[in-house]
Amino acid sequence: MLQGKSALVTGSTSGIGLAIARALAAQGANITINGFGDKDAIEKERAAIEKEFKVRAIYSPADMSKAPEITEMVRTSDQTFGSLDILVNNAGIQFVSPIEEFPVEKWDQIIAINLSSAFHAVRAAVPGMKSRKWGRIINTASAHSLVASPFKVAYVSAKHGLAGLTKTVALELATFGVTCNCISPGYVWTPLVEKQIPDTAKARGMTEEQVKRDVLLAAQPTKEFVTVEEVADLAVYLCSDAAKSITGANLSIDGGWTAE
Repeated sequence: MLQGKSALVTGSTSGIGLAIARALAAQGANITINGFGDKDAIEKERAAIEKEFKVRAIYSPADMSKAPEITEMVRTSDQTFGSLDILVNNAGIQFVSPIEEFPVEKWDQIIAINLSSAFHAVRAAVPGMKSRKWGRIINTASAHSLVASPFKVAYVSAKHGLAGLTKTVALELATFGVTCNCISPGYVWTPLVEKQIPDTAKARGMTEEQVKRDVLLAAQPTKEFVTVEEVADLAVYLCSDAAKSITGANLSIDGGWTAE
């Protein structure tokens, strides 16, 4: 479906981002992966994408808190593959704390990585997409782009902002064959979610098992974590011709969380 296309997925060395990168590669897209982690592990994932899906895959170590590095990553992806057709803004971090104790530097970091990085990447990618009259921009938001939870002031603010960014970009690009949508998962079992459980337990005075049962999955009527594969499959659909009229949408995949 995506032969001849190329995709850049930020925050894709693990979790949701890696699943999306692999799903797009399975459809024939060349891939740029990005993120932090063990160098050998990242190279293993990059090489596996090439071997399994018979596409080209490169890795960018760009820091998503630094605009010049984001712009250079987009340029490199475009030059390497001859175009950048699909941009998935997936990079994200989390920090949990009561607002009066929330470190200012953590606020700045989360807004930079979870929101501003998407702006910088879209800004750099749009001219090429407009010139080719085709493009797909997907922002990984969250159920927290629609509702809030306590102790996550920066994350919730960034994800609400990402939903607004998505709508604005969609309107600006509506006549250029470029769509922009955001996917808003509920709790997906990823390293990011696993890492925040101890902090949430401490903030709420609960055990980690209580956090899983009474905080995380309590929000999802299905009582199940969303899988990374489910999110990736939705991203692939949004890149298809069948989804060309879907733009500016905030698509929930949250086990019914935001239906309540």
